[in-house]
This record gives sequence, structure tokens and C-alpha cells, in this order.
Amino acid sequence: MEKVKKIVYGGDYNPEQWSEDIWEEDMRLFRLAHIDIVTLNVFSWAMLQKDDDVYDFSKLDKIMEMVRSNGLKVCMATSTAAHPAWMARKHPDILRTEHNAMKRKFGSRHNSCPNSPTYRKYSALLASKLAERYKGYDNIVAWHVANEYGGLCYCENCEKAFREWLKERYQTIEELNRVWNLAFWGHTMYDWEDVVVPNLQSEEWFWDYTRTNFQSISLDYRRFQSESLLACYQLERDEIKKITPEIPVTTNLMGFYKDLDYQKWAKEMDFVSWDNYPAHDAVPFQAAMSHDLTRGLKQGASFWLMEQTPSVSNWHPYSALKRPGVMRLWSYQAVAHGSDTIMFFQMRRSIGACEKYHSAVIDHAGHENTRVFREIAALGAELEQIGGLTLGARTYAEVAIVFDWDNWWAAEYSAGPSRLIKYHSEVSKYYEALYEANVAADIVSVEDDLSQYKLVIAPMLYMSKDGFDEKIRNYVKEGGSFITTYFSGYVEDHDLVVTGGYPARFRDILGIWVEETDAIAEGNCNHFQYKGKQYPAQILCDLLHLEGASAVSAYEEDFYKGMPVLTEHEFGKGKAYYVATASNKAFYSTYLLDLCEKLEIVPVLAAPAGVEATQRSNENGKFLFILNHNDKTEEVTLPYGGKDIISGKTYTIGENASLAAKDVMILHSM
Repeated sequence: MEKVKKIVYGGDYNPEQWSEDIWEEDMRLFRLAHIDIVTLNVFSWAMLQKDDDVYDFSKLDKIMEMVRSNGLKVCMATSTAAHPAWMARKHPDILRTEHNAMKRKFGSRHNSCPNSPTYRKYSALLASKLAERYKGYDNIVAWHVANEYGGLCYCENCEKAFREWLKERYQTIEELNRVWNLAFWGHTMYDWEDVVVPNLQSEEWFWDYTRTNFQSISLDYRRFQSESLLACYQLERDEIKKITPEIPVTTNLMGFYKDLDYQKWAKEMDFVSWDNYPAHDAVPFQAAMSHDLTRGLKQGASFWLMEQTPSVSNWHPYSALKRPGVMRLWSYQAVAHGSDTIMFFQMRRSIGACEKYHSAVIDHAGHENTRVFREIAALGAELEQIGGLTLGARTYAEVAIVFDWDNWWAAEYSAGPSRLIKYHSEVSKYYEALYEANVAADIVSVEDDLSQYKLVIAPMLYMSKDGFDEKIRNYVKEGGSFITTYFSGYVEDHDLVVTGGYPARFRDILGIWVEETDAIAEGNCNHFQYKGKQYPAQILCDLLHLEGASAVSAYEEDFYKGMPVLTEHEFGKGKAYYVATASNKAFYSTYLLDLCEKLEIVPVLAAPAGVEATQRSNENGKFLFILNHNDKTEEVTLPYGGKDIISGKTYTIGENASLAAKDVMILHSM
């Protein structure tokens, strides 16, 4: 990004909520805090457009002049995340309909139907007007379309658009009947008008979670809704690109957000950005995993941390303060995993509505004499010192973890075998084991190239998409190592079972056949042994037969005692491994580190528990990030020499470095 020369530092700024005398004070405080970028205009549609053809940019003009004259860069938002009240009154087609068929009224946000002609018309028009009006501002370094897209709609606009989406996808009503298996329960459709949205009026209901009679219908509707919102983003982006083609465009994502297939979205974004709001009791691997997902959306490219809180997040169940040093630590964690920015929501704390107690750079006290402001200013000074050294640096991993949104939706819509099936949770178990050992992992899609990796892990790959099994087959034949687990290989792209025995398309690669699967009630377990220790077998237990694979371990209880639970299979030049159940943290750590050792996959750094290490590289050299999440001082032995670009201290190879509680070092080596 040509206009960015350092890790930019700032965040969401809403001066329209304040009088102009406050603006000038904000500029003074920003200078003290070393703030160099503001995200403007995120929720200003009501200020900018007063009626169908009445626009007023006068206040935004003043704001833009003010920030430019104060040397601030701008991430320019389009304001389209919340439509104005007059628009809902005059054009009710813009309002969403809930899963229970309740038509929304004006209010909240994420309340615009993505298939509303009104929303699409006016959002694209506003984006065009903004780009045209501010195209001459050379301090605009990025465009930020809408804000945190999300949610589903079930209105008549969407129902009609869903039918057209299906026509384009399947061409004939006969093919629709086939892929949705509509011979079941006599659901045969005779005309496209027979298609209705899957909600509480039709195929879906609530039990302990959302259930559906026809998984294929619900799955396609999730795909359709994700693509509908993406089309809204594309409309605004295209209008902006017509006028300012040189300025990159993004929208802020939300990590592992189930409603939107971010792997498809990322293809339409110039760069990826996301908002990080860990819960008060979150463990460090969870944010790291979301950072790595975000980096993986662009196959390893750096991303932007668009939002985080300086201290409390008011919408969590408990608005716990970030303890001293934690804001800095978590900020550097984002950079360690690929971010080129550190940005916050919000710059000045609002005095009303639902985020008035969400923390900010400038608190309600309105001055610089707060703990949070002092920490913000200290971090800003460090970032000025670091400059642009780490910009664009990449992470090079030898392990890949496959994550797929279609599989997420399909696996958790499945009619059984257990309410405990949680795709993201199962993937997290494998990621956490690698993270705690400081083994770098990329999170990849089924479309990504796998040839660079020594180990590919695809937990709970319930849906085997067309062609992915062949990609894995070739990968293993050429010497790769592949792990998959219980509840994998059941269905194809439309959620139709692939007959012939599970794991179907992966059967020859794994050398096994799964005959039955036993669901284990919550709190219960079977057991198995690995490396002389006993581990629990939970959630599901596959009853499998060997077809060329070797058994590594077996179940210890029930009528399937002695049947394999861990297997490995030589296939071509490589090996395929199967884990037929879910287990505990101790098992995943032991099992994966054992495989990494066999494959000569080396941790970034050997360190005490709670000390995280990552490495990024660019034309300036390599950067070893070491982050101490513990509440006490820790020591590490450095694998190479270099200079800590934060403290300025120089180290030699094999020297010990001491990190205080919550401290960070970035070792730079050429």
C-alpha cells in the first residue's frame, strides 16, 4: 500500500457526535498519542442524505479538512451499515424480515435487506458521491465499505432473489429436485414459484439449536445470503473503483463469523481487515487463530487490524478491564500474525446509546491523564520507532489447517448424530496444540495449493467437495502427510450422502471403512491408549475396519472394544492419518507434536508455556515476535542473533532473553 510507510495507528473516529471545539482538542490528544490514521464516516448516512435526492456533505467536508490539515491519514467509510430513518419510512422494502417471519421496523444496524432494490440503489449511489467528492484527498489510504456485514433476511425480496439464484445455479427444476432430494417426504417441486425461504414458516425449527428438515435447502440459503451481502459490497466497491481505482478497498470482517463465507469474500477485497474483540476470559490462542484465518484469506498476505478495544468491550457479559500491558501485548500479537495496522474502536467515548461504556482512546474524562491513554501513547511512540520495517512481512508455515464455510454450515445442520458436533471447536483443538508449541500453521481453504506444506490437517471434513479428494490424493502420493477425523467424507457439495461407505471419497487415501458411528452423551466417554497414556474418546466414536491402514490405537470399552481409533496408511510417497473420535487437549498436543517431530517440522521457538512466538519475513529480514502472556517474567533462548526493534538491545545466537509479564520483543535479523 503505497501511501502507508509504517504500522498505521488510530481507529474509528466519530466527530459528527461532538461540537467543533471538541474536534480541535481531539487533534491535540491524537498528536500526544502518536495517532496517524482515523476511520471516518462509518455511521453517517443519516447526516449525509436527508431524503431521496437531498444530500448534505458540509459537516463531512469540515471533518476532512480538519484531519488533513492535522496530517492524519484517512480510512474512508461509506456509511452504509445503517440506513436513515426516512428511508425505512418511505421505502419499507429496505427492512429485513427475521427467521420467524417478523418484519423489522427502523432501528439497530444490520437491518437492511441485502436484496432490497432501495438499499442497493442508494448505497451504491452514496459510495459514488463520496468517491467523487473526496477523490482529491491524497490522505485517503483506503476505502472501508459498510461495516461488519452480517445477519440473514427472509423477506419477499430475498425469496424472489433466491429463486433466481437457484435458476442460475441448477438451470432446471428437475435438477433442483435431485440436489435437494425432494422425493423425500413428497417435497417434489413443479415450478420455481414453489421455492420458499427456509425459516420457521417452512423447513426450520429450534430445538437445542437450529434444525432443518432439508439440509440442502438450508445450506443453499446460507450460500445465497452470503453472496447477497457480498453483492452489496461489490456494488459499492465498483462505484468507488470507477473514480479512485488506485485506492484499495476493504470491509471489516469478524474472524470466524459463521454467516458469511469469508473465503469467497476475500477474493473481492483488495486487502483483508478484521475486528478483534476477545472475551474477558479468552485464552491467547483464540485471537491468534482468528488472525491466522484472516491472513490465510489472502494466502498469507498481510492484513489490517481494523478494530479492537483500548480496554473494555461493553457488550461482553462482563466488561472486564484490559490489565496493564494487555492492550500492547494483544496489539503486537496482531502484528506477529500478519497485521500491518493497530487500530481501535473508538477514538473518543460516546456519551449515549449502547456503546457509551465501550472504552476509547479518549475517555469520558476528556483528557490525557488516564491509564489507558498513557498506554496508548507509549505504544504509539514505539510504533514510530519501528516505522515500516515489518510492513508486508509474511509468515512461512509447514503446516496447513483446512477450514471451509460450506462444511461448517453442512456439518452443523446435519440431522444427527450428536448435538455436540461443533466444527469450529474441533478445528480449534488442532490449532491450539500447534499454537502452544509455537509451530506455525496457515489456515487454508479447499481451493488453496497444498504443495508447500509437510502436513495438512482437515478436522471434521464432513463435506468432501468435488475435486478436493483428488487434490489430497495427489498431495499424499507426492509425499505429503494428511490428517482427518471422525465425521469426515460423508457428503458431496449439495449435502447428498456419497454412498459406498464412509469416508467415501477419502476411503482409499485413508485405507479404512467406517461402518457405524456411536454418539457419546455429554460427560461420558470411551477410552484409548496412545504412547502408554490413556485418553478419553468423546462426542463420536467411529467403528471402522482397516483396508490397508495400520491401527495405532484401539477403543478400550463397549462392544467395539479393540476396534481401531487411530490409524495411519502409507499411500504413495506419503501417509494419511485418521482420528476416529474427539479427545482432550493433552492428546492433541502429544499426537501432533509427535507427528511434527517425525516430519521434521520445527517450532519457531522453544519457550515456556504461555510464551508465544511467530516469525515474519520481508525484504528487510526476518522478525521473531516473542510475546509473554504470563503474569511473571520468563526467559527464552534465542535461536539466532539480532536486534530487538522495540528496546534497541542487541542479542547473539543462543543468548537468553528475559521478558517481563505481558512484555513483547521483536528480534530483527538479516
